Amino acid sequence: MARATHRWRGRLGPTAAALRARLHAADGEDTGAADGGPAEAGGAAGGPAPGGPPPRTPPAEAIPWGLRVAAEAAWRLLVIAGGLWVLFRVVSALRIVVLAFAVALLVTALLQPTVARLHRHGLPRGPATALTALCGFVLLGLAGWFVVWQVMDNADVLTARVREGVEELKQWLLRSPLHVTEKQINSVADSLSDGLASGGGIASRGLQGVTVLVEVLTGILLAIFSTLFLLYDGPRIWRWSLIAVPAAARPAVADCGPAAWATLTGYVRGTVIVALVDAVFIGLGVYFLGVPLAVPLGVFIFLFSFIPLVGAVVSGALAVVVALVTEGLFAAAMVLMVVLLVQQIEGHVLQPFILGRAVRVHPLGVVLAVSAGGTVAGIGGAVVAVPLVAVLKTVVGQLRRTAAAADPAAATGPGYGPPPPEPSEPEPAPSGPPEPGPPKPGDPGHGAPDPEGPAPRQPPPGPPPEADPPPAESPP
Repeated sequence: MARATHRWRGRLGPTAAALRARLHAADGEDTGAADGGPAEAGGAAGGPAPGGPPPRTPPAEAIPWGLRVAAEAAWRLLVIAGGLWVLFRVVSALRIVVLAFAVALLVTALLQPTVARLHRHGLPRGPATALTALCGFVLLGLAGWFVVWQVMDNADVLTARVREGVEELKQWLLRSPLHVTEKQINSVADSLSDGLASGGGIASRGLQGVTVLVEVLTGILLAIFSTLFLLYDGPRIWRWSLIAVPAAARPAVADCGPAAWATLTGYVRGTVIVALVDAVFIGLGVYFLGVPLAVPLGVFIFLFSFIPLVGAVVSGALAVVVALVTEGLFAAAMVLMVVLLVQQIEGHVLQPFILGRAVRVHPLGVVLAVSAGGTVAGIGGAVVAVPLVAVLKTVVGQLRRTAAAADPAAATGPGYGPPPPEPSEPEPAPSGPPEPGPPKPGDPGHGAPDPEGPAPRQPPPGPPPEADPPPAESPP
């Protein structure tokens, strides 16, 4: 009996041990799942549990690539637009200071070559600056006084001619097929007279005139002082202004200064020459046609020529209107022909050769710049808008050249060089077995013997043995 029990215990022992091991393993898995242990962590790390929801895609990867690029570009454009809006608000608030300093820069660019020439001939910089500024301001004052004198001297003649022109226009309207009556014309004239003669209008215009006069005098004085300091100490003022630039970008900005100043000097000098040519030839044409106020019209054409495109149109239209009112339709047509001829010579001959390609701006850019400058700061803004655009164009080009010199790879980056070649499509893999190519080192038949073929012959280790000399013949 004991022997049978021992035999059965020996047979069931391994089975019972396996069952106990299985029970212990099951208890361990249940305990780990309840405590959030390794089983749950392994399932979370390895992937979703069987039968559970699929994992969610991250939000940045769920948005299409095009929409992400558009969003990135949109917020950057919004930041740039906000900065420009703040800049325009500051310029509008400080319009007098900004315009006075801009005019001082233009006058300095015109007079600075004279100061440099006098300084090279031995005159100290202080007296050279004072002499140049005094002569320049005296010439400008004489030109303004001459214009006012000519207008006041010809005011009576111009008033009488304007009245005659208005009466001729009235008679033409009465005879025209527009069916305009004399009562309607008189009603319009009475309305204009009442508006001009109203007391409140006169008072408001008087106050506005005083305000404008004070602003103009303040701007003139500020422009004079700024011009004097820029002529005398311009290089040191530029070096002082570089302190506000970060040290890493200071060398590149310092290189932009001379290039921008050369562009501004060339622009002002070329514009003065072009404006002088326009004023002289159009003034001579108006004078020989017998139109009054020829000299004041020439001065107005000279001043308005500093506003590209728009100024030429306005000054030419003014000359044509004066000729039409004073001398009639034929004289106005002749003045129009003279104006168009001179402007064509200016646009196709003078500007390309005098201003040069370095300061040329596209006509669309000129129109947009003049419109933006006039909207922000009036006539003064229209005058300084185009030289500002020309200077910015030069600064951008200088920064690109500096970046290319510092890092040649920057000149071939996006937007600088030709577009990269399009990737070619991969060739389809051959469907058949590969063709045998030339043997490579280590392949069978290249230096190593083929284990299945005969071994190659080895060359003899040394030089070939010399042949035995022929036996010497015995003497006779």
